[in-house]
Amino acid sequence: MKKLRTKIRKWFERLDDKWRELPVKKQHRYTLLLFAGYLLLSVIVIAKVCYDVGASDSKLKIEHIENPLIKQKKSPVSPQDSISKILKNQLYER
Repeated sequence: MKKLRTKIRKWFERLDDKWRELPVKKQHRYTLLLFAGYLLLSVIVIAKVCYDVGASDSKLKIEHIENPLIKQKKSPVSPQDSISKILKNQLYER
């Protein structure tokens, strides 16, 4: 676990060194691009939420909870365990 932590720390240090080697203008440009991407994503999500809220029915349906076991259709033939059937046949054979 310590090796993994050390590798991750070294990787972040290398990234930080590369970031500090970049000219300030490029750092500023990358920061603005990341912020613009985040802002665009946020606007899209807020617009989608507003659209969904506006398009939804304002009526709330209240229904009783139904037991899902009752809804299942049971087959008329009950499943039989083949192993127990074989053993019973062997016991009662003459």
